[in-house]
This record gives sequence, structure tokens and C-alpha cells, in this order.
Amino acid sequence: MSTKDSPFRVLVVDDERGVRMALEVPLRLSGYEVVSAAGGREAIELGRQHRFDVVLTDIFMPGVRGIEVVREFRTFSPDTKIIAMTAQGSLEIALEAMAEGAFDFIAKPFDVDEVLALLSRATRREVASLPGASGGEQDFSASGLIGHSPPMVRAYKLIAYAARTRATVLIEGESGTGKELIARAIHNFSERANKPFTAVNCSGMTETLLESELFGYSRGSFTGATSDHAGLFESTDGGTILLDELGTTSPSFQASLLRVIQEREVRRIGSREARPTDVRVIGATNTDLEQLVERGEFRRDLFYRLNVLGIKLPPLRERGAEDIVQLTRHFLQKHTQRSGAPIGITDEALSLLVRYTWPGNVRELENTIEQVVAVCCDRLITIDDLPARFTDLVALASLPVMRPPVSLCDDHPTLDELSRRYIRLILSETEGNKSRAAEILGINRRTLYRYLDPQGQAGAHDETEALDRTEKN
Repeated sequence: MSTKDSPFRVLVVDDERGVRMALEVPLRLSGYEVVSAAGGREAIELGRQHRFDVVLTDIFMPGVRGIEVVREFRTFSPDTKIIAMTAQGSLEIALEAMAEGAFDFIAKPFDVDEVLALLSRATRREVASLPGASGGEQDFSASGLIGHSPPMVRAYKLIAYAARTRATVLIEGESGTGKELIARAIHNFSERANKPFTAVNCSGMTETLLESELFGYSRGSFTGATSDHAGLFESTDGGTILLDELGTTSPSFQASLLRVIQEREVRRIGSREARPTDVRVIGATNTDLEQLVERGEFRRDLFYRLNVLGIKLPPLRERGAEDIVQLTRHFLQKHTQRSGAPIGITDEALSLLVRYTWPGNVRELENTIEQVVAVCCDRLITIDDLPARFTDLVALASLPVMRPPVSLCDDHPTLDELSRRYIRLILSETEGNKSRAAEILGINRRTLYRYLDPQGQAGAHDETEALDRTEKN
């Protein structure tokens, strides 16, 4: 169905006028009927007066927050899809938004294409709303997960989904990205939170030892088995077990694990008795299990059993400067709490941390902070305190200059003028590539020309030809 044939009504809620305009322009160009509100209270009043198919709402606003908008719309308009937006993403926020019934959760700065795709999905699928929190407000304690980059927000959203189900989960990510932290968050926010959580590194044990530790053994089943021994699956009954580095396991172990997941029972080594077990399995790997499956090195049926809900953790180098800065300050705060005295870092040293590629990911960053805290003078970390790998690989002359973000609407332009400014901004980001700019904006080139020159197509073509000449030069 075309939105132009039957326009869907979208309510955009944000206290920042520039954000509202940045959403209104591409949504209207894509055929949606758009209404905007400058705050949560106004949005709720509009929602009581008019029906909206989708609401895009910021979470953190003065007065009535976005979570309250979600909660109120669930009461008087349960069919409306609510998409929560925030520049301060965290697992707790994602969990709270999902618990209140939000359809989805996206991070700022948002990608227009992503927003349009999400709106298309929201207006074309009937999705049952997640039930609201029962028994009053939910208390989400700190998860220990730091960062609000778009890749991490996507991970938080999947963790929130995983915590509300009993499905097996497969976490994929490079070493040091925080796979165990993710698994613990899923457990801590699930109905199994009061039961045991057990983490096992499959690569750290031989096949025989791994099977005996996980499945247990009976007396006399092998030399040294002088008594019956319950395995970790039995001792973790009712809880969650994390099996890390699954890609290193043998075919024999994989077959045994598949049987435990499918049958929900475990047999101790040397015993014929099957014991029922209620354990949620979370698998983790720093290798691509799907590639191992294709090479015949990992069981396909076990892969599909594990990958009911897959979470891919981004490496630190793909999470952006903001997450690195936020993690650095978090680790410094931890050392401050231990010592009782604040520890600072210079802008130059922080810039080097941001520019480093972090092959060891978050674990390497934490270890680096611990190292430099130990050697810094006067509780201030400078470039001289950083290990040689930073100063050798990053040229000081190429350090980024931090500039304040450019506003499109400080002078309160008209909507048409704001549209033109936004299109020129996209053109500059695509280095004058008009086809790519039109694709990002969700419009055709002719519409792009029309917005660039409201006086007529000829002027628009003149301007784009000038852009072409600039690009060539």
C-alpha cells in the first residue's frame, strides 16, 4: 500500500525544534501526514483529540517524559505504534520503554533511512503490544553496560526482548566486547534473576573435563570418580548458563549439548538415568558460527537451536568517539571511588584514546585505564602516561578538532527554508552526489531540485550544475 494513496498519521514529539523539523521534512516528502508536539503534555492532549498511527517520541524532555507518553498512549490508543528516541541510550531505558509497550527504540542521531524503514514496518504489520509493567514501577538497577551509540542501542533492544522470553540466545562478538556482561544483563532482568547464573569458558577445558563439569558423573564412571557428582546444569537448575567460546567445542560435546537443549534433561557420565533440568542456555562466541557450520565444523541443528535470538556485539572501534569517551570516564570514576580522590585526563590524551583502534575492545580499554592510573602524576592522565602504542600510531598533528554541532534553525527559518538547508546539508555530506542525497532523503532528483530552488526547475538545475562543477574542481 502506498502511503500517498492512504496517508498514515504520524506524531513527532521532541522539545528540540531542529529535531522535529529534521523528521517532518523527510516524512512529509515520503507521503506521511505529520503533526508535531514540543513536549509530552502537548503530545498526550493531541493523542486524546486525534488518532495517530505512529508516534515518534523523545524520551528525555522537560516536564512529561517520553516514557509517560508511551504509557498514556497505551491506555487511550493501544493500536498506535510508539517509537522511542533518545541520545542517552542505555539498557535500562530500552527495558523500560519496551515494558511500557513501545514498538521500537532508536538512537539519536538517527539515520533518516532507518526511521523511514521503521515507520514502514510499523504501518504495515500488526504487532501485539508488549504488556505493561505489572505491580507498579519496575526498578531497573545499573546494568554495567556503558555507551549509547546506535549499535549499542540495537543491542540493548535485543537484550530487552531476550529478558522477556525464555528463548535460547547466541551472542557473537570479538574478544573483549562484553559478551558475559550481556548474558548477565539478560539473566538479571529476566524471571530467573533470583536463580543461579553460571559462566563456563568452553575453550579452557578439555572435552572430557568440560562434559564432566557440565553434565556431572556417576561413581566409578572413570578413574578418580569416587562419588556421584552433580554437573553445572543440575546445580544451575532454574537459572541461566553461559557457554562461552562454543566454536572450540568437539562434535561429541555438541551432540550432548543439543540433547540437553532439546529434551531439557541431562545424563551424568556413566549413568542411564535422565534428570530433568530447567536451565536457560546462552551461547557466546568470538568466531562466526555460521561459517563453521558451512565448513562442517559446527553442528547445523545445534546452531539453529542456539540462534533463536541472536545478538551481535559491535567492536569498540565501530561504536564511535562518544562511547569511548563515556567508557573512559566510567572506568576513571571506578578508580576515583576506590581511592577517594578524583582522577582526570587531558583532552589531548583523551583524543588519542578516541583515535586508537582497540583490537582488544572494552577489556583493553579498561586495562589501559588501570595501567595509566597507576603511573600518572598528580591524579591527571596526560599523553606522557599513555603506553607507546598510542603515541607511536597516532600523529599529534592529526588530532581532531572538537567543534560544536551546527544548528539548522537558530534563526527560526520557515519550513521550506529549513527543508532546503537540510537537503544542502545532506548534499555536503554526500560530497555533492545528488543521486545518493536523493536516496537518503527518500525523494527523487526532480523533487530535490525543486526544494533547492523554489522559483523553478531551471534555477534548480543551474544550482546543481554549479554543484557538479564544484565537485569536479
